[in-house]
Amino acid sequence: MRKMVRDLKDSSSMIELRDFPGGPPTFELTMKFCYGINFEITASNVVALRCAAGYLQMTEDYKEKNLIFRAENYLDQIVFRSFHESVLVLCSCQTQEIAETYEVPDRCVEAIAMNACRKQLVSCLSEELKGRDCLELWTEELSALGIDYYSRVVFEMARLGVRSESIVASLVHYAKTSLKGIINPNCQEQRKIIETMVTLLPNDEKGSYSLPIIPLSFLFGMLKVGTIIDIEISCRLELKRRIGHQLETVSLDDLLIPSVQNKDSMYDVDSVHKILTFFLERIEEEDEECGYESDSTGQHSSLLKVGRIMDAYLAEIAPDPYLSLLKFTAIIETLPEHSRIIDDGIYRAIDMYLKAHPLLTEEECKKLCKFIDCKKLSQEASNHVAQNDRLPVQMVVRVLYTEQLRLKKALSGDSEEGSWVFSSGVRSRAVSPRDTYASLRRENRELKLEISRMRVRVSELEKEHNLMKHEMMEKSGNNGGTFLTSLSKGIGRIAIFGGENREKVNRKSRSLSERKTSSRRGR
Repeated sequence: MRKMVRDLKDSSSMIELRDFPGGPPTFELTMKFCYGINFEITASNVVALRCAAGYLQMTEDYKEKNLIFRAENYLDQIVFRSFHESVLVLCSCQTQEIAETYEVPDRCVEAIAMNACRKQLVSCLSEELKGRDCLELWTEELSALGIDYYSRVVFEMARLGVRSESIVASLVHYAKTSLKGIINPNCQEQRKIIETMVTLLPNDEKGSYSLPIIPLSFLFGMLKVGTIIDIEISCRLELKRRIGHQLETVSLDDLLIPSVQNKDSMYDVDSVHKILTFFLERIEEEDEECGYESDSTGQHSSLLKVGRIMDAYLAEIAPDPYLSLLKFTAIIETLPEHSRIIDDGIYRAIDMYLKAHPLLTEEECKKLCKFIDCKKLSQEASNHVAQNDRLPVQMVVRVLYTEQLRLKKALSGDSEEGSWVFSSGVRSRAVSPRDTYASLRRENRELKLEISRMRVRVSELEKEHNLMKHEMMEKSGNNGGTFLTSLSKGIGRIAIFGGENREKVNRKSRSLSERKTSSRRGR
């Protein structure tokens, strides 16, 4: 102040303190300190006082335990030892840009992370807090920070070893708090929040595929909002990659992402296709890690789940009149054949697409129907195909031919090595070479056993009819021949499961009829 007065050229001029930290209230506190008037330093005014003391050069050179010393002592002894106080001070730094000059924000960030680690350790050792997320106690406090300071706190927490589950819980709460309300596509602040949140997501750890720590609802919410406000492509790809690694656990509603930028469809099919691609890459990586000879039941189980989800998704988007054939078939082609045990789902989706797009050419219809494996259709689906006039004739013929072969093999009891018969009557060769399918083989054995029992029962019925025939021949009169002839024909029809037995019965019936006829002529 003396320097400023000394530099005045006109004694009547006024001294103006431009950009004084904290404004008039803080200046009043500094004046009270100079004149020995007591006042309280708190977490809400310590940053302003520290910046004002630096602005006024209130160092130890002019007075012992000057205002800079008092403010720094309060920070060290009170603020940095408390998580709550550190967050309050860091919030006040958001309005004091000069605080960076005195490294107050950096020290607050470090103090918050250290206190978080301390709370985490205490919660793990305390029986009272055991099993609870240690961040539940202070997650809401971090939501008061701006995105810049919040990101610095989270990075420091991750560096010091705070659990990933706790960091994710904090991220979810912060996103809900900062993004609630109307999403504005032109809001740079919302775009910055989403992009920063993506960079703060914990990195994938070993085993994260089986035990994901990031909720799918959170990832899909970020992706949908990010698509609306047009975040960076790299951020969108990262969200899709993380979703793809958990694709077997998604619901159909999650995948129905509205299309914002593209006008050629109602849903963002390209994003779902990219998510599916990331999922298949994950399956390939797991197969390479496990090795060809190892058990890959888990991977194939995930693949089957995703196959059912994708079939349901295709059926949901098929009625969209603006959905191009190229995008529709892209998802079908991406999934491998052994991702479906039964093709009823994909048939339903294709049928709905044909119904919603009647202007497709015959070649396009044929191309679309090639994705349906007739051998993997259930009996109900095959019956529907036979009556479906939207399908090409070749498709209907293939299904009828397949059904005929299936019925023939079922009746004869023949089985082909490498094919399995399901309870629904579907034969499937599109299986992964790495899976055993013990349950499917068990069903196959049960079906063969049932057919064998049927043969035995038919054979017993034939024996009973033969016995009845001989008894009636002895008791019947002249009209017995005609009756036995009709009875033999009936037995021949019943014995369709008996193979060669049917021919033997017919030959015996004809010989008996001939003997009766010759005996009547002799009489």
